[in-house]
Amino acid sequence: SYFGDKSSCVENASTLNLTSSSSARGPNSTCIGKPPLSSSRSVFRSHTPLAGYSVTSSSAVSSHSVASVIVAVVEGRGLARGEVGMASIDLKNPEVILSQFADNTTYAKVITKLKILTPLEIIMSNTACDAGNTTKLFSLITEHFKNVTFTTVQRKYFNETKGLEYIEQLCASEFSTILMEVQSKYYCLAAAAALLKYVEFIQNSVYAPKSLKVRFQGSEKTAMIDSSSAQNLELVINNRDSRNNHTLFGVLNYTKTPGGSRRLRSNILEPLVDAESINMRLDCVQELLQDEELFFGLQAVISKFLDTEQLLSVLVQIPKQDTVKTAESKITNLIYLKHTLELVEPLKAALRSCNTPLLKAYYSSLEDARFGTILEKITTVINDDTRYTKGCLSMRTQKCYAVKPNINEFLDIARRTYTEIVDDIAGMITQLAEKYNLPLKTSFSSARGFFIQMTADCSALPNGQLPSEFTKITKMKNTYSFTSADLIKMNERCQESLREIYHMTYLIVCKLLNEIYEHIHCLYKLSDIVSMLDMLLSFAHACTLSDYVRPEFTDTLAIKQGWHPILEKIAMEKPVSNNTYLTEGNNFMIITGPNMSGKSTYLKQIALCQIMAQIGSYVPAEYCSFRIAEQIFTRIGMDDDIETNASTFMKEMKEITYIIQNANDKSLIIIDELGRGTSAEEGIGICYAACEYLLNLKAFTLFATHFLELCHMDGLYPNVENYHFEVQHVRSSAGNKEKISYTYALSKGYTEEKNYGLKAAEVSSLPSSIILDAKEITKHIAKQILHRQKSTPEMMKQRAMYHLAMRLVQTARNSRLDPDSLRIYLKGLKKKYEGSFPAPGQSDEQQ
Repeated sequence: SYFGDKSSCVENASTLNLTSSSSARGPNSTCIGKPPLSSSRSVFRSHTPLAGYSVTSSSAVSSHSVASVIVAVVEGRGLARGEVGMASIDLKNPEVILSQFADNTTYAKVITKLKILTPLEIIMSNTACDAGNTTKLFSLITEHFKNVTFTTVQRKYFNETKGLEYIEQLCASEFSTILMEVQSKYYCLAAAAALLKYVEFIQNSVYAPKSLKVRFQGSEKTAMIDSSSAQNLELVINNRDSRNNHTLFGVLNYTKTPGGSRRLRSNILEPLVDAESINMRLDCVQELLQDEELFFGLQAVISKFLDTEQLLSVLVQIPKQDTVKTAESKITNLIYLKHTLELVEPLKAALRSCNTPLLKAYYSSLEDARFGTILEKITTVINDDTRYTKGCLSMRTQKCYAVKPNINEFLDIARRTYTEIVDDIAGMITQLAEKYNLPLKTSFSSARGFFIQMTADCSALPNGQLPSEFTKITKMKNTYSFTSADLIKMNERCQESLREIYHMTYLIVCKLLNEIYEHIHCLYKLSDIVSMLDMLLSFAHACTLSDYVRPEFTDTLAIKQGWHPILEKIAMEKPVSNNTYLTEGNNFMIITGPNMSGKSTYLKQIALCQIMAQIGSYVPAEYCSFRIAEQIFTRIGMDDDIETNASTFMKEMKEITYIIQNANDKSLIIIDELGRGTSAEEGIGICYAACEYLLNLKAFTLFATHFLELCHMDGLYPNVENYHFEVQHVRSSAGNKEKISYTYALSKGYTEEKNYGLKAAEVSSLPSSIILDAKEITKHIAKQILHRQKSTPEMMKQRAMYHLAMRLVQTARNSRLDPDSLRIYLKGLKKKYEGSFPAPGQSDEQQ
């Protein structure tokens, strides 16, 4: 049975018949059955059952460094192959996320979603890896996730009917509309069935009825950034050093809570595509920047919150076995819950005077009466002064005396006994200090319990040694730590007394939790509010450290004096700023310039600014306007890619194929150095063909290349614009050699630095006769190419007409000018159009 009493909720290991394997094996290998999980489940030794978790205020920066997400993936069979269902749950957050979508043969969506989730473990059906019949999806996932544990379960557990039952049983009433959304999405329901059954098995606990948040995540609500692009742009991981925070996440992460950090990371990897939602966030950031009292008041309250999502995850699970560890954990987390609820009123007070709609909505949500109801029920049983504290001994004391006196007589007696033992320990250590005339003090650690510490120079000890009564001696610098036989016995008595206290407190806490379960779902709302406010505060904080501006959303990508946000953090001085202008009529930029002139940095800068704008952050620029991008694709040349021409070329082909297969009119496409892994002729051919295909789309494309032949495409395609990075030639002090000075400034037109190779040869030791011959041959070839690609007057006229038409369409759509200013602007456009090509014999009236 899937439901019912605790003992029947999960079957034993042999019935579940799970097989586990490491994905490090080859993708074509087959899954081999192993003994039942109960006898050989070593792969789970890394799992800490959530019943034993405690919610800590760990650093927000490292909060997502340890993987804790389990994902179930299932694919349709026969005609439904390519239809994929996914269900995931974070062991630190009681939220089930369901997805179902049709994918192509590359399974790019599946791989991208899994990369974003960074799973601890992936569950698939055993039929996906049958001997000699391994599915392509299974092979690709194992290939991409070599360090992730894979577990296969029998196909029968991927059961959509059971999945729907699970959701009906476990989904909190506030999220019950999910049932209408997913009742016909059979594959994600099947994945949910296998996932929830499996998680309850490994956690050795069941989720309380109506306790989980369940949501369906459609891909249409967020922009898609494939995993290769996320890596190229260094969104969350630095390519040179994974511990380095020189990433977009590192630039924007000033969050104070683990939940805020997780939300920021997921938003960077999946930006919003709804302009209204983005502008609501930007309104909040603007108010936080304009109102210092609001900013510092909110930040002070938010920084006191613990990991609310993990706290929820612990509270909604019912352990199958009552142990000292589970008892202690429940008591701890009830104290954390009290601490969290006591912050609701200060958070409301901080938001009381806010003006923006989103912040007002959060304030209204915090007026939910259930927060007060839960806190009131807790304070009838728990002491008012019981609170979360740092330090294991302080927290132990809080747990011991959490329950008010006179609720349980035996508990009061056990606590008095515990107090006496602790006092006896302190008294004994004082006597030992007097006996041996040593500066002994009582110390405590969760691993050792009570022990003795002494800070003294070795020469101060008789014969340079501690008395023989002391054992388990360790020394760090001048600090000695040790114990004694009597102290060990007293620690054992202390632990025995604690076990009694925890057991009796646990029974009271369980009764209290049963009373508040029906109200606990308001914490999902609180968790969302805290993590979102934390992220918005982080955006505002980042703005105070640099001159970012608020982005606008139009049908144009226009950036005035924008710069690279990560480079600004690394560099000693502010990076060189550049302009960018892309419209529907000029949607294809070809960028040229020598190596190291700034092409790759500039391309990454545009993508990063686009992502920052779409998550609701301000952007590093003097002014910026963006068109919402539904997909962001990058193909960035990196030096450490180069192994052999063949492998580099194949990697390039895979990346450009992926872009061509998935791009649409609302994409932002960034391509750098395509075709460098093969001969110049083939490279030019591939680049030209790829450009012509992309030119049929209305996507915004930035294409950096060394192939100057591509620059002449502007004569054939009026929506192509050429830009280049300027360099200056500086003679050395000796006056006999010329050096290139990089300006990193972007200018219109294509580069005049056409012969980078010849310039490099000139400063080498090649004979001058060879260099002269090379120059002559190059000049001859260039003349032939230029003659073939020269623009005719008719082509120039058509191009000018196209640009005029596009400007007029843009003006009609976006102009905010008054009539007189508009008239002046249109006259200017007319003059510019007339001057773009010769028109002899025409009168003003005719023009």
